[in-house]
Amino acid sequence: MTVKAIIFDVDGTLSETEETHRRAFNDAFMEFELPWIWTQEIYGELLKTTGGKERMTTYVRDMLGQTPDPVEIARIHKLKTAIYGELVKGGAAKLRAGIRDLIDDAAKNSVRVAVATTTSRPNIDRLAESCFGKPALDVFEVIAAGDEVAHKKPASDVFDLAVARLGLDPNDCVGLEDSRNGLLSCVGAKVPCIVSPGVYTLGSDFSEAVGVVECFADIDTVGKVSALLGH
Repeated sequence: MTVKAIIFDVDGTLSETEETHRRAFNDAFMEFELPWIWTQEIYGELLKTTGGKERMTTYVRDMLGQTPDPVEIARIHKLKTAIYGELVKGGAAKLRAGIRDLIDDAAKNSVRVAVATTTSRPNIDRLAESCFGKPALDVFEVIAAGDEVAHKKPASDVFDLAVARLGLDPNDCVGLEDSRNGLLSCVGAKVPCIVSPGVYTLGSDFSEAVGVVECFADIDTVGKVSALLGH
């Protein structure tokens, strides 16, 4: 069966953005005069929770032993998103190796490209403008974002939404991910998944993936993706 669409995760897959996110969180905490500092160790643990507001809730509840204030968390997250956007606009995030070549090759071979991500739509748009020099919808035919679904990864909602918007059978698609939560979301939607671990996800269990590659440059053409899938 020929691959008809490639569905990309964003953070850690399109770009190794997590350090930029961590910096934006810490800058937002400073602006709010909070004594919170997310080290790489803390952030690595918090990444097991998907979604920025959810991550802050987990931090306050489980690491600080306090009662989270949803209104305050929403205010902090709004500022964090703005800070992140400015950092990305300034060139803080780059595409992972192989991603641009794969997207270009997909266009040449009439393979559709989509996004299924936990991150919010403004973050996707900022990254696309910075890395591709154009709006996200000029690069990806379909975008399914975390703020459009009831349940974030590892639930399958966002991949289900991407597949529905593409109007394809899940088996006609392949998902690219970097994390276990993303992998579980992808296979939960019955989409075959290829994983290339990111900085924060090395050593995770990716046993449900159809393939694990060290770098997306290893699958930088549709032909290589199809070969890994056994098509």
